[in-house]
Amino acid sequence: MTKFSKTAFVALLMTSAPALAADVKQVANGVVVTPDAGPAKRVRVLVYGDDRFRVTAFPGAETDLPDSLMVVAKPTGSYAVTQANGIVTVKAGKASAEIDMDDGEVRFRDAAGRLTLAEAPRARFETTSVDGKPYVKTRQQFNRATTEGFFGLGQHQNRQMNYLGQDVELAQHNMDIGIPFVLSTKNYGVLWDNNGITRFGNPTPYKLVGDGLAVSSGGKAGWTAKYYLGNALKVTRQEPTINYQFIKDQANYPAEAKAATVAATTGQNTAGNAVETQKVVWTGRVTPAQSGTHPFRLYSSSYVKVFANGKEVLSRWRQNWNPWFHNFDLPMTAGKPVDIRIEWEPNAGYIALYGNDPLPAADRNSLWWSSDLGRAVDYYYVGGDNLDGVVSGYRALTGKAVMMPRWAYGFWQSRQRYETQDQLLGVVREYRKRRIPLDNIVLDWFYWPEDQWGSHDFDKARFADPVGMVNEVHANNANIMISVWPKFYPNTDNAKELAAKGFLYQGNLLAGEKDWVGKGYANTDYDPYAPEARSIYFRQMREKLVDKGFDAWWMDATEPDIHSNLSIEQRAERMGPTAQGPGAEFFNSFPLVHAEGVADGLRKARPGQRPFILTRSGFGGQQRTSSALWSGDVAARWDDLRDQISAGTNLSMTGVPNWTHDIGGFAVEDRYSKADPKALPEWKELNLRWFQFGAFSPLFRSHGETPKREIYELGKDDPALYAALVDYTKLRYRLLPYIYGAAADTWLRDGTMMRGLAMDFPADRRGWNVDDQYMFGRAFLVAPVTEFKARSRSVYLPAGTGWYDFATGAYTMGGKSITAQAPLARMPLYVRAGSIVPTGPDVQYSSEQLDGPIVLHVFTGKDGVYELYEDDGKTDGYQRGQSSRVAVGWNEATQTLTIGARTGSYPGMAAKRAMSVRFHTPGKAVAPDFAMNPATTFTYTGQAISVPMKR
Repeated sequence: MTKFSKTAFVALLMTSAPALAADVKQVANGVVVTPDAGPAKRVRVLVYGDDRFRVTAFPGAETDLPDSLMVVAKPTGSYAVTQANGIVTVKAGKASAEIDMDDGEVRFRDAAGRLTLAEAPRARFETTSVDGKPYVKTRQQFNRATTEGFFGLGQHQNRQMNYLGQDVELAQHNMDIGIPFVLSTKNYGVLWDNNGITRFGNPTPYKLVGDGLAVSSGGKAGWTAKYYLGNALKVTRQEPTINYQFIKDQANYPAEAKAATVAATTGQNTAGNAVETQKVVWTGRVTPAQSGTHPFRLYSSSYVKVFANGKEVLSRWRQNWNPWFHNFDLPMTAGKPVDIRIEWEPNAGYIALYGNDPLPAADRNSLWWSSDLGRAVDYYYVGGDNLDGVVSGYRALTGKAVMMPRWAYGFWQSRQRYETQDQLLGVVREYRKRRIPLDNIVLDWFYWPEDQWGSHDFDKARFADPVGMVNEVHANNANIMISVWPKFYPNTDNAKELAAKGFLYQGNLLAGEKDWVGKGYANTDYDPYAPEARSIYFRQMREKLVDKGFDAWWMDATEPDIHSNLSIEQRAERMGPTAQGPGAEFFNSFPLVHAEGVADGLRKARPGQRPFILTRSGFGGQQRTSSALWSGDVAARWDDLRDQISAGTNLSMTGVPNWTHDIGGFAVEDRYSKADPKALPEWKELNLRWFQFGAFSPLFRSHGETPKREIYELGKDDPALYAALVDYTKLRYRLLPYIYGAAADTWLRDGTMMRGLAMDFPADRRGWNVDDQYMFGRAFLVAPVTEFKARSRSVYLPAGTGWYDFATGAYTMGGKSITAQAPLARMPLYVRAGSIVPTGPDVQYSSEQLDGPIVLHVFTGKDGVYELYEDDGKTDGYQRGQSSRVAVGWNEATQTLTIGARTGSYPGMAAKRAMSVRFHTPGKAVAPDFAMNPATTFTYTGQAISVPMKR
């Protein structure tokens, strides 16, 4: 058979195909079609792989766009172009794109020819401008009236797992991470390549209730608002909307009802506690023009309750400096009013009520993207054999998820904040003294002199010897992470150097804004969109921090949160203009370019070592920057614990495998922080339930404001709580071989650690909508407890397999919901039949006993395979194949486990390893035992060995 180069093969296909019409132009790796009609003047389709395409619909004849920030891949792959019956088909190895020459609409088929994604009629391009530059608003709908499930979109804390029929705004925020990539249960994904604010779902922005939905009260238009101080009614007035959303809106608050407060408008550490209790009650009759389920969003902080026709539909609390949205839906009938009552305790907080009209069912159940600012409709179609394959295709476009160091998967202790190096070192010493496993201690913000934010210097009165501090942590076999921000006080030398080159944003300085530290200081962020700025930023960081030996980098406030509680328009203005264009155009991409600069710098400064970055925000491609993400400054509430589950799972399914959260919740109500004895039992239980969830999250990290979060502080005077916290920490370390294997899978096979049920059970439609469970790796089904005093909970066991209760060994078939027992010291945890789970020895840190014994737990009932993975845990040698991999297989028919021959090696690898096997079988319920099994113990030397279940 004659061999052709890829280019020659494509050329052969093109020359052998029918001649193309004049309005179809062949370009490198694809075609450009000039449709007969429709809003797009040109439609370009490029091939990026066997089942990946880029589609760009241009509003004019110009077909040039700036390079993508998210996508690092270049067009590639063999393909053929044909034209017939008014359709231009671009066929690649495993998928094809079809362009209709009449209107430029595009649709996609998989390898079997099944239609997977089809554009609806394209919306017109609406012109707009920012900073005097012309743009268009972009919109594209697909698959109207679909029944598929949608996942991904980053991290959104509104208890949304399956996004079909849901609305999501992608606009970076302290607790909200917008990544414009969605996966479908039809085994494709769409990456919407736009760096600005984007909406998934209804393209019409929500309006304040009163501006959209009609509101009346007492025969007058608008809401009746009553303002109280204590029990005294101070002001009654009619208001068209409920809107104290941003700092600028606070001027509308009636002076007669203001209490003496510590205002919480600018920062993260002000309580906003009122001397006199404030209360506002809004009442109104909301009358819809359309029938259907109306979606509402309440933006709020402090305590708030919402009632509809007398029934409570929402009750939440959030810290005043960090308000956010809570969604709720109301079924409403056209012309029939619903009585709404909102009770709010402001205490210098924020509130606004938004709503939207219901969409027709076909539009509601569709895939719909829209962006406020763009140059063209620009998106990527990503195919796959399953959802893991779609994630793999996404990473092929946006970058591999690089491996984190092994220690990152141990336990992290953090607090807001360790004020001195003695405090920090005292915690490490106490953990080692008590023999509680620990791998990482965290030095949060404000280690610098008060007026020197951005100097990267240490306050000598509190941190007299930072190098000595780092060295002692290392001597105790732990690691240390330090907080570093993109924020600068303009008086620092670092800020002056950046400003001299034009690399500091000026908006916040010109506005005269002050932060919340001390007397308040002028501040701003640097502009990472300039390559030289990124270089300067990292050099400053290296000279003051990296060279002192710190192990990991906590990059906080990377939305960027230049000044809290500004409007979207103000935020966009303050973060620009960037070196690449207006802030509004690049609103969501700051965390990506910022992290890339630091990651690249770390790789050069410490060649061969794996960097580790923890950052509060992320964007498409974040996984390539050695970044883990966390869910921001969430509140210490049961609702917030519940919200973490779907938020973290969907973020993970968006291609970012390493995610974490503040165990216990970051911000704390007064009843907890002031140690109200009546609230203490709930505080302890909340922390334990959150801790259990944390032990089965990709990264296991305790952090938050007072009360103190150390295990021995939480468990003080409560032996049962202390024991339960220690037990889950030890369980995490026992499972490190499994967890590190799941982490390695993210590199080797583009795997996902925290998995929605649709990933492993796509045929079980019931599982698509389960929003409070997930798979941790491919073996464990995790069902956190998220209600106070709950000692059981409903757990859905997906169909098609059997399930073992990990705590007891009891076995049951899936396809049903069960009531799982959940005593306080235990979270429901199940293992699916056919799983092979390696466990390790009882250790105090992740690098202890790297050659220690391995116990393979085999959960029988179904054939199973597993790959035992090991490497040095700290270098990038794994990228060059420096690792060992051992295939393990369970054969249900022969009742035999086979441990295959070892492949590969790495420096320091143990040539021999003690192993044993523990078999778990239906009908023989036993609790997990991590000790070696004398009946099946052997020495593994790298040669294949078989272990029958019965000897």
